[in-house]
Amino acid sequence: MPRLLVCQHVPYEILGTLNPLLKSAGFRIRYVNFGRHPDAQPSLEGYQGLVVLGGPMSVNQTAEHSHLETEMRLIEEALQKELPILGICLGAQLIAKTLGAEVYPNKEKEIGWYDVAPTKNAGADPLIRHFEPSEKIFQWHGDTFDLPRGALHLASSTLSEQQAFRYGENVYALQFHLEVDEPMIERWLTVPTHVQEIESLGGKIDPETIRRGTPAHIQRLKELSDSVFGGFIKLFGFAKTRRSLGSR
Repeated sequence: MPRLLVCQHVPYEILGTLNPLLKSAGFRIRYVNFGRHPDAQPSLEGYQGLVVLGGPMSVNQTAEHSHLETEMRLIEEALQKELPILGICLGAQLIAKTLGAEVYPNKEKEIGWYDVAPTKNAGADPLIRHFEPSEKIFQWHGDTFDLPRGALHLASSTLSEQQAFRYGENVYALQFHLEVDEPMIERWLTVPTHVQEIESLGGKIDPETIRRGTPAHIQRLKELSDSVFGGFIKLFGFAKTRRSLGSR
């Protein structure tokens, strides 16, 4: 039975729609909740893969959130061991930084439903090849990153060039959120930290617009979730190709 280590930062950012797929595939899942235990020092010994979830902090806030350095060491270890890795939002940014790329504030925050387009590389990718030329994907982020050296660019949006990349054959970084369902989105819209964040944007983001759009887009998001995350699960049987790390 494969074992998966999951890095969590806040209680409302969870595996979501990925969880039942992993359970159906027979995975044993261990969450490391850095929000509750910021000094935790988990080991990848005995684990076959790593998932790093989202969170409200910046990867550059290592002085305030020392666990970010811990997570980058975990990512580096997983890369060396050639384990499958999935990073979502903050997790994608942590992978990018571990690989030597810069992470910095985006020109504008993406919160809600946005058009995401696959790149020309996506057609041959086992996870992102299911994307249509334009997909409405749920987003919640303020930072972005440069494409790490040696990575394959897989998706972009008008506001964020880096929406997805693959490194080697089994490392995926997704800036967007395929794991959310309708109850998760509603919860995110009512979390006090998120309410304050939206209010600070001076009306640029309207929660009611997000709510109205969700029923129209959530079923397609679930289909993409099943295909993309299903492809990630298949990686656990793939041969791995060794890659050299960037420097950070």
